[in-house]
Amino acid sequence: MRFGLGVLNVIKEICFANEIIIFARYILMNEEDIMLAYTYIEHGKFELREKPEPKITDARDAIVRVTLGSICTSDLHIKHGSVPRAVPGITVGHEMVGVVEEVGAEVTSVRPGDRVTVNVETFCGECFFCHHGYVNNCTDPNGGWALGCRIDGGQAEYVRVPYADQGLNRIPDTVSDEQALFVGDVLATGFWATRISEITDKDTVLLIGAGPTGICTLLCSMLKNPKRIIVCEKSPERIQFVREHYPDVLITTPENCKEFVLQNSDHGGADVVLEVAGTEDSFRMAWDCARPNAIVTIVALYDKPLLFPLPEMYGKNLTFKTGGVDGCDCAEILSLIEEGKIDTTPLITHRCSLNEIEEAYRIFENKLDGVIKVAIVCQTESNK
Repeated sequence: MRFGLGVLNVIKEICFANEIIIFARYILMNEEDIMLAYTYIEHGKFELREKPEPKITDARDAIVRVTLGSICTSDLHIKHGSVPRAVPGITVGHEMVGVVEEVGAEVTSVRPGDRVTVNVETFCGECFFCHHGYVNNCTDPNGGWALGCRIDGGQAEYVRVPYADQGLNRIPDTVSDEQALFVGDVLATGFWATRISEITDKDTVLLIGAGPTGICTLLCSMLKNPKRIIVCEKSPERIQFVREHYPDVLITTPENCKEFVLQNSDHGGADVVLEVAGTEDSFRMAWDCARPNAIVTIVALYDKPLLFPLPEMYGKNLTFKTGGVDGCDCAEILSLIEEGKIDTTPLITHRCSLNEIEEAYRIFENKLDGVIKVAIVCQTESNK
């Protein structure tokens, strides 16, 4: 069959138009698949980059649209090389809440549309350690702290959460995103540290460091109703914060800490010490201010190895416990928030968008402008 020139031109125009439509669809599809993500580039460098949106790769996965995230001191440890297992190229961030967008075929505890907290720990729920509540030591290849360290995290518009039945908890309708923001990490850290410290109502508790993790540990320690709590902090701004929000707590400074503890304890030192500052000096202070046979819980993450001066410790018979985040109590923590027994919203001193995250890191890392925690709105206008 032969066509005239006019017919051929029409066919060419139709084909060209179809190519434009196909190309436009391709562009739109790829635009929909691209998101902003704050990325670990190399030692000392993070950068906001465009990345493909995550996809379900396992039947136990869920995709969460991140509504609110935050910056943790552990993110800074990654940036400065203190977390050797951190993988360059991953999206950082492990403090987040969001809305479930999609779930794998085997996920039963959440469904699309649920508002959820995201647990910093990835855990299978089936191994020896998971069965005993030690989820930080899960034997799965991605077990323990994976999100924002070894796999892509949540300083992004979307995140894939493995083992979603364990890693996600539904937020009660009466609890806001800001109220729930720290449940999966920094608050879970304080809750676990308090639990393993075996605090009683007769104890004098010394808490060293009133940063974000310190305050969350303080809030959880207060639930145990000890006889007294002493907070040791050097920052005038944070001392004022503790005085304003927790007036029943005693406060001292590092240079006066040992004498103050001796004057305000019943048995020659603190019954329980929670070390949350993470310095060589604060580590020494922790065991030095403890009474004989006390419990010393190391909550902080250190930038370098520390030595135990065992000859000086000899005879004190101290029990040392190391923290970490065994985040198996998130449902209980959410219930306590719902009941009004825990409130971490005063910690949020700054708010920003994902596009402003570089400035947020500058403020947080350098402890500027009275910052304690930053809430990051992770949805851009195109994804709201």
